[in-house]
Amino acid sequence: MVGREKELRIRFAPGRCELVEEDVDVPSRRVLITGATGLLGRAVFKEFNENNWNTVGCGYRRAQPRFEHVNLLDSIAVHDIVHDFQPHVIVHCAAERRPDVVEGQPDAASQLNVAASANLAKEAAGVRAFLIYISTDYVFDGTSPPYKETDVPNPLNLYGKTKLEGEKAVLENNEDTAVLRIPVLYGEVERLEESAVTVMFDKVQFSNKSANMDHWQQRFPTNVKDVAAVCRQLAEKRMLDPSIKGTFHWSGNEQMTKYEMACAIADAFNLPSSHLRPITDSPVVGALRPKNAQLDCSKLEMLGIGQRTPFRAGIRESLWPFLVDKRWRQTVFH
Repeated sequence: MVGREKELRIRFAPGRCELVEEDVDVPSRRVLITGATGLLGRAVFKEFNENNWNTVGCGYRRAQPRFEHVNLLDSIAVHDIVHDFQPHVIVHCAAERRPDVVEGQPDAASQLNVAASANLAKEAAGVRAFLIYISTDYVFDGTSPPYKETDVPNPLNLYGKTKLEGEKAVLENNEDTAVLRIPVLYGEVERLEESAVTVMFDKVQFSNKSANMDHWQQRFPTNVKDVAAVCRQLAEKRMLDPSIKGTFHWSGNEQMTKYEMACAIADAFNLPSSHLRPITDSPVVGALRPKNAQLDCSKLEMLGIGQRTPFRAGIRESLWPFLVDKRWRQTVFH
């Protein structure tokens, strides 16, 4: 499972330093992560990298120096990195995932979510790589949950439609593909706006001002670490069993509205929540959202695949660096 390569390293000694060539262990299992600079991509990269995989991540605007700079709309660049690295597995995290942005920039979103995904699937097929395409619960209309993989999709907004088209495109271009549908994500964000869950933290913290919170749409917040673990488990299961492919669902199992998430966040940090106001009406602005697109995850569970972090524990770990009032840290962590 491990090969050997030469690597240059700096060795320090009293009064001098020298450049030496050393043998290093390189895992033989290779995985390529797209969107490795994003919230999910960072977690997926870390999960594989820490579990004996030779892991390469690629990104665009924030890629270098840690990751490879690759424009997924550049078919030559995609061809080059796939054929140079020869991955056994590709996890395709890159996407335009913000529904309201997709509505405003439909052509650009379609290029990334559909056309780039189709091309990546072709390149993966060319090196016989197992492709994991990350999709969404928004392919469903939310009227009759929970949804199995075999249920007929009916997306309400353009984001869901582009991701569904992306699913069809990758499955048509590479039969060795797994589609993994997931719900709203949270995790160790670089900025609060990176997740629809963590972005609520400032409204929770600043209790001197009342805040209206959606109490209509039912969500299942899912930790990116858990999705990353599922991706790795799925990849490793596939290495042993070529029949592992097709569509799969994974999700947290705690049902919450945004109002309930905000209250849980407040509780996790011993913060007041009386200033949070539940709004039970259906949202009238922005892209349409399904009321309850709960995913049935029994297919993966039957394969022995899965990991779930309790929401309060996961959100506390994710948000404590953004805690404004340092006094609360003592009550939470000591």
